[in-house]
Amino acid sequence: MDWKAVLFDFDYTLGDATDAIVAGFQYAFEQMGHPIPDRETVRGTVGYMLEDSYTRLTGDAGPARREEFRELYRIKAGPLQVETTRLFPGAVELLEALRDRGIPAGVVSSKGGSILREVAEAKGILPLLASITGGDQVSRPKPDPEGLLQAIGSLGLKPEQVLFCGDTVIDAETAQRAGAPFCAVLNGTTGAAAFDTFPRVHIAPDLWDLKAWLGI
Repeated sequence: MDWKAVLFDFDYTLGDATDAIVAGFQYAFEQMGHPIPDRETVRGTVGYMLEDSYTRLTGDAGPARREEFRELYRIKAGPLQVETTRLFPGAVELLEALRDRGIPAGVVSSKGGSILREVAEAKGILPLLASITGGDQVSRPKPDPEGLLQAIGSLGLKPEQVLFCGDTVIDAETAQRAGAPFCAVLNGTTGAAAFDTFPRVHIAPDLWDLKAWLGI
């Protein structure tokens, strides 16, 4: 493969935290007096910052209410993240193959960095990751390229040398704005056609396909 490193989004790219996320949304919405969203409605917001997901579903852009939502969400979802998050089939094998070939792998996500590290450690992949960049480690969330460029810079590489893999058009735009090649991974709720307007080098239906396409 031509890239010097491969970076990944986490939710619906490498891992599935749906149970914890849905529980957090439903608890917070109930406490705040909003209609409780169903599972599929919540799944459609994964990839956005939590406060932005709240606003998208409620129309409420008040800063205090957005912060209240985040805190209530954390109360319920936080303890469930490590317990219920699962890795997608092929994730471990893909990361191990990259390690065995001396190709650094990392995560750039909107999820908090501490939660990402806890989950990665619990699932046994923390030693396979050269870097983890969470949404709370940047001043501007995806699709702003700040986090992706930060992760690339920490590896001493240029954007064109690093493949970024993600499941949403947010990830595709992030890569485009960073100047990094992008691979869509269809583990989430976004279909292949949604990426038609974005530069991409491959669309992988799953992580096994991505591993095979990379030739590792």
